[in-house]
Amino acid sequence: MSNYTEEIRELLEITCREQASDLHISAGHYPVLRIAGRLVPLVKMRKLTSGDTQGLAFTLMTDEQKQRILSVKEIDFSYNFDNKARFRVNIFFQRYNISCALRLIPAEIQTIEELNLPPILHRFIQPSQGFILLCGPSSQGKSTTLAALIDEINHTRPDHIITIEDPIEYVFQDDKAVIDQREVYQDTLSFARALRSTFRQDPDVIMVGEMRDPETMAIAISAAETGHLVFSTLHTNSASQSIHRIVDSFPSEQQAQIRAQLSGSLLGVISQRLIPRIKGGLIPACEIMITTPAVANLIRENKIHELPLVIETSTELGMISLTRYLANLVKNKEISLDNALSYSQDPVELRALVR
Repeated sequence: MSNYTEEIRELLEITCREQASDLHISAGHYPVLRIAGRLVPLVKMRKLTSGDTQGLAFTLMTDEQKQRILSVKEIDFSYNFDNKARFRVNIFFQRYNISCALRLIPAEIQTIEELNLPPILHRFIQPSQGFILLCGPSSQGKSTTLAALIDEINHTRPDHIITIEDPIEYVFQDDKAVIDQREVYQDTLSFARALRSTFRQDPDVIMVGEMRDPETMAIAISAAETGHLVFSTLHTNSASQSIHRIVDSFPSEQQAQIRAQLSGSLLGVISQRLIPRIKGGLIPACEIMITTPAVANLIRENKIHELPLVIETSTELGMISLTRYLANLVKNKEISLDNALSYSQDPVELRALVR
């Protein structure tokens, strides 16, 4: 066993033990953990050279992956660490050196309650068809929330679930459902190609890890219209921004049709952030939009800018604005006002709600 093999094992052990979300390996630096949102350098270890970062990275990779990183300069894959934990690994070049970012994926898939998510999320898994979007910036827990929703379906009904991911993060254990997990580049050549193939694979539920291009978006919306329950994610900040992003991905002559399709198939949008908690760790703050006839009408009529007001005034229907959610977390002494303000899109309104 090489020194690098022992060293990477030690780093992964520490990452699991400290319950860090990420491990960063970069030349000229100590290894760095991200714990509860903050970067923590492991100063008791040595600073890494460019030879060290390459040696550590290559320890994680197959021969095929090593060839790929040298030719395309970055690579995503998942890594199983002794069946204790899985890591989503991104290896990339910076200034001629190799760097690594490893995201810890817990072995256990947590429930909506265990993740401190709002109970209204249970409603999103009940329909047999439609489109559900999870959005938020990167590293805000979208994949974890998605896994909780998919796993609840797995434990409650006999569906065929197909996931398309890059890379596979959470590994599901079939319960009532049959789950096929496909990894892009490993099991299929692209999201769009895999998604098109699902129509011949008899799925009830389809989970698309990320909608990266108009082709994937169009097929996902069509799948939701043709009797499937479809889940996906977007790197956007709110429900209205997510709808803008989808519509704006298409040429202007197609946009009215996409709005019409979305207004008929979209069940709702969950937008989330992870906020540092006063007692340690992180807690999610969500914006929840449920597609009512009023919401569908605004999408169809291209009045998407009016959606935040509908969300704000439809609390009795289960909707909630991010600002109101943050205010409730402050009132319940879960998060500090300063942290709430730094994540809020309307600090003036937040101060008023907290008062």
